[in-house]
Amino acid sequence: MAQENIESTLHEDRQFPPSESFVQQASLHAADLDKLYQQAEQDHEGFWAEQARQLIDWQQPFTQTLDSSNAPHYRWFPDGKLNVSYNCLDRQLEKNADKTAIIFEGEKGDVEHISYRELHHKVCVFANALKAQGVNKGDRVIIYMPMITEAVVAMQACARIGAIHSVVFGGFSASSMKDRIEDTGAKVVITADGGNRGGKVVPLKDTTDQALENGCDSVETVIVFKRCDENITMQDGRDVWWHDAEQGQSEDCEPEWMDAADPLFLLYTSGSTGKPKGIQHGCGGYLLNAITTMRWVFDIQDSDVFWCTADVGWITGHTYVAYGPLATGATQVIYEGVPTVPDAGRFWDICARHGVTIFYTAPTAIRALMKVGDDIPNSYDLSSLRLLGTVGEPINPEAWMWYYNVIGSGRCPIVDTWWQTETGAHMIAPVPGVTHAKPGSCTRPLPGIDAAIVNDDGEEVTTANQGGYLVIRKPWPSMIQTIWGDDKRYKETYWPYFGGKYYLAGDSARRDEDDFFWIMGRIDDVLNVSGHRLGTMEIESALVSHPNVAEAAVVGRPHDVKGEAVFAYVVLKGTRPDGGIDEDLTQELRNWVGTEIGPIAKPDDIRYSDNLPKTRSGKIMRRLLRAIAKGEEITQDTSTLENESILLQLQGKA
Repeated sequence: MAQENIESTLHEDRQFPPSESFVQQASLHAADLDKLYQQAEQDHEGFWAEQARQLIDWQQPFTQTLDSSNAPHYRWFPDGKLNVSYNCLDRQLEKNADKTAIIFEGEKGDVEHISYRELHHKVCVFANALKAQGVNKGDRVIIYMPMITEAVVAMQACARIGAIHSVVFGGFSASSMKDRIEDTGAKVVITADGGNRGGKVVPLKDTTDQALENGCDSVETVIVFKRCDENITMQDGRDVWWHDAEQGQSEDCEPEWMDAADPLFLLYTSGSTGKPKGIQHGCGGYLLNAITTMRWVFDIQDSDVFWCTADVGWITGHTYVAYGPLATGATQVIYEGVPTVPDAGRFWDICARHGVTIFYTAPTAIRALMKVGDDIPNSYDLSSLRLLGTVGEPINPEAWMWYYNVIGSGRCPIVDTWWQTETGAHMIAPVPGVTHAKPGSCTRPLPGIDAAIVNDDGEEVTTANQGGYLVIRKPWPSMIQTIWGDDKRYKETYWPYFGGKYYLAGDSARRDEDDFFWIMGRIDDVLNVSGHRLGTMEIESALVSHPNVAEAAVVGRPHDVKGEAVFAYVVLKGTRPDGGIDEDLTQELRNWVGTEIGPIAKPDDIRYSDNLPKTRSGKIMRRLLRAIAKGEEITQDTSTLENESILLQLQGKA
């Protein structure tokens, strides 16, 4: 666990306070925020109990806030009963029945507006259809759907009847899906004939059939939604069309009242080693932080049109598509396709036509859209936007500035959010009506979140800009409950050090002079160069701040003298150099990094490519990059890559 001091010399001094007009209309002001922090500091459990009583409708109120008797398996509000779907839909019917809950837009341009009354109806009918197929409380249901309204309907229907859903991203392979089916012991799979993505039809039902060919004996039924009129095979006795399953079902479905600590869903995330981990989240605590962060971080208001671009196959699409917006009565946009179909203006076109006010996306998407220039977004009326957000990875300062100036016209605060599948909701993020943001920093922990940076001995690092391990020292409501079927791995992965007292996030971080947090990368993405600890994220930010660089990824390569050498993959804003070689530019970029950070951080190798290897959710596959840098043969599965062909170019073979 040797974690030496992580050196950090890349400083960001620019600060961007919210505009006076934003402050005036914000729901949370400085005095309100200070009061929340004070309450949480004085009485951690009492603070969360008060939030839970105010923001959740309970069928049976809780009398115990936190059960720590089997730590680190914490149980929040254990004797309370509620239903998550009820809190998202039924309680909206009194005031928001006719309010638009979802504005759906398909990749081909079909648009649908669905009110809360209509969504409630859809969920109840499909929930009854699931019950008619033998789905009961505690049964697991795999959802393998395109990014359409019915994906949310399926998730809400499971929550309504107490079934545990596990959403598999529609870009995953048959083998990935099979692993998840077998690990969950799923009874039902919900899928579609296909989905529109990138101008093509993704063959979801065919992939489902492949996953079920051998094994997966637990699956009794496959429910298929007709989205693309694809010619598919339906297996007698197993497969049923969604519309046939709903035939004759009642529109009344009494919610199943759940213990607050009962599982709500499982979501699988990759580990650095071993098979994917089934992250288990519970009902009450997860719902609470979905609501608090919608209010605190997104400043959600009745008039907002909220758009989180994430797919429901990821945690962001769970918390900030399927649950958080609905639990707060918001109107949200759901888009089926990719941001570049029919052209790179699709996101901005949707924002303009639907009057989006809050836009939340990944730095990967921002960098890709930044690469095509300012003219495209400048050709759309983005005046409806009032708040921007980023999620998934730290955002490079220069990408932050482009987002702020070009998309937000300098008037929209940016909420750069740090959190994880395991945390369930935002943990460290700006509060937009209060925080003076810094490009690239997720700023400060939210009220009730005891985040800290510690050294090898678990002692808090108090020196500014000296890095260490990012940990959470007190339990929080939306925290992971366990890894499905593997309590031992849960403890070993997330509570391995410091006497099991602190949740280990797996990220290295630092705090600057203003106590702002900066995520420096995963612990295994910290390089040891000649005894100096360098965060890969900071070198990447330095490279991207060069006017010719659109994107960069940095990994380590073994070095006989230095221990590790810095190996950089660079995507230019223009075309790739002929043969991938430009010695003058390479020297210029090395010197640039040397100036920005210091000579020790200069890349030893720079390889140019047209793109980086990314999963279909936009995450860079850094393990592949590390293998290429070491000259190793790639043996791991690459079928989940969005652009598998880029590997030859990265290896210098194309």
